[in-house]
Amino acid sequence: MSIKKSTLSAFAAVAATSLVLSACGGSDNGGGTDGSTDGSGDVNSMAVSKGQSGDEYTSPEVAQGTETITVSTDNPFTAYNNATADANNSYNSFALTMVLSGAYKLDGNDKVLLNKDVMEAVELTSQDPQVVTWKMKPGVKWSDGEAWDCDDFYLAWLAQTGKVKGDDDADLFAAAGTTGYDLINKAECKSETEFVTTFETAYPDYKSLFGISLDILPAHVLEKGAGVADVTTLTPTSDKAELTKVAEFWKTKWNGFTAELMPSSAQYKITGFEQNSSVTLERNDAFIGNKGGPAKVILRGISDQVAQAQALENGEVQVNSMAQPDANAAERLRNLSAQGVTFGANEGLTFEHFDLNIKNKFLSDPAVRKAFMQCVNRDELVEKLVRPVLEDAKPLGSLVFFQSEEGYVDNYAQYTGDANAAKATLEGAGWTVGGDGVATKGGDKLSLKISHTDIPRRKQTVELVQAHCKAAGFEIVDDTDPNFLDTRVSQGDYDIALFAWSSAPFKSGQKSIYSTGGGQNWSNWSDSTTDAAFADATTNLDPAASQAAYAKADKALADANYSLPLFQLPRMWAFKGIDKVYFQSYYGALWNANEWVKTS
Repeated sequence: MSIKKSTLSAFAAVAATSLVLSACGGSDNGGGTDGSTDGSGDVNSMAVSKGQSGDEYTSPEVAQGTETITVSTDNPFTAYNNATADANNSYNSFALTMVLSGAYKLDGNDKVLLNKDVMEAVELTSQDPQVVTWKMKPGVKWSDGEAWDCDDFYLAWLAQTGKVKGDDDADLFAAAGTTGYDLINKAECKSETEFVTTFETAYPDYKSLFGISLDILPAHVLEKGAGVADVTTLTPTSDKAELTKVAEFWKTKWNGFTAELMPSSAQYKITGFEQNSSVTLERNDAFIGNKGGPAKVILRGISDQVAQAQALENGEVQVNSMAQPDANAAERLRNLSAQGVTFGANEGLTFEHFDLNIKNKFLSDPAVRKAFMQCVNRDELVEKLVRPVLEDAKPLGSLVFFQSEEGYVDNYAQYTGDANAAKATLEGAGWTVGGDGVATKGGDKLSLKISHTDIPRRKQTVELVQAHCKAAGFEIVDDTDPNFLDTRVSQGDYDIALFAWSSAPFKSGQKSIYSTGGGQNWSNWSDSTTDAAFADATTNLDPAASQAAYAKADKALADANYSLPLFQLPRMWAFKGIDKVYFQSYYGALWNANEWVKTS
């Protein structure tokens, strides 16, 4: 599968402003670490990068090699602009983390670090109204020689504010997430290197904006391609024709890879792209900071985790990075320590779940949604699919909080895989289970598709759920589509979607998933209690009050039977011949690839 990001990303949605589709999820959560096994080294210590000091990061000096390091991951890179609803997923972030600079970075422990390679400072210059000043370092350039400056920050805001409306009142840019950007009511370039944002209401997660989601893209490229002289002269209420040109370029022209349209502002630049296969990164000599160690890094998509492990064992790749845990691959990798392979696994900020599409004629009925959740045996899913990787894994009981976080309450404890209870719920709503074992009502057979990407663990998940829910009267159909997260999920083209959300350490990104009209609310879920709770949570400067509001939203979602959390996804990785590799929950293994030094 893919993982979506946001500040959640789907491994699914990404970002400061959105979750990312991913195998993953967002907070400082290193619990449950398998860490080093079989004497393979202290994996946990590798979460701290060589270049961080306190709350800041500066690229360190490392030996510049001539080698190519090949890294495998579950799905391939697809898009340079990962901030669009259609493209947003973790596998793009895994490559772009070394290609696009932002105001802040994350280390392996999800600590937020000011990116001193490209930033002088980020200052909260006023609290009422909230004003944040973003000061860029002079002399930062894109790899094509153009300045990386205020125009690029302005474009990130304009494209993700959610206030640029088409004739149908929909967001012209179709951004994956708008949270935080939608609260900025004034954005000004005071100079080429000073950008000032004024918020209409408080936004405590402002550090999630302008870069964590890898959303600062080259405004000069867009201006040339769209035929717009200066993007900073445009506002959400400017001429609709001008805004449409900008929006169309932003959301359609940065897919795949076209060299002249997709320069780098970070340590590496994209130089090669094979669709559905791999992306090649080469050292960016125009980068203002210390240059990266490896000359080239190739990121290959290999959907079968056992095949990834075999590729490492055979020397075809030097790093495995698996956002999708797999018991067979884990066992194989653990047994390679004598060959110099280091293996690691721990809980990331990603969670697997089922989203139930309210537009489906069956799932619009709360009783059918409840019955489905009742019949799914989540503990068996964890036992067979996750515990072989992390033995203390448990079903997740929240859409908003991870298990180690303050505020976590298990709101789904009643869903234990009770097919009889599920059948009773259906019968109470007028369904009749016939001789073929499938429930019917009004001549309709209760048949639902579970849609997902071609990750082996996901197919196993569906097979188990088919068995769980058959006795309740559900016919569950496996809908495997390798491109599900790239093309269909954002269109709401599913009955039940199986994927993961990957999150940066900011909860505000969840607002775009669960609030009415949110950019990642693909099932068109709408609930006034949830909306009000997220609005309070994302703007409240009192941490206790904000947490209470998030908890209220979480409980409301559980009560509505909209989405069923399954489990927190472990990330797992392995490597050989490199000094220090760690799978960062949001950015994958390449988050510090510029620091890698080959050891053999």
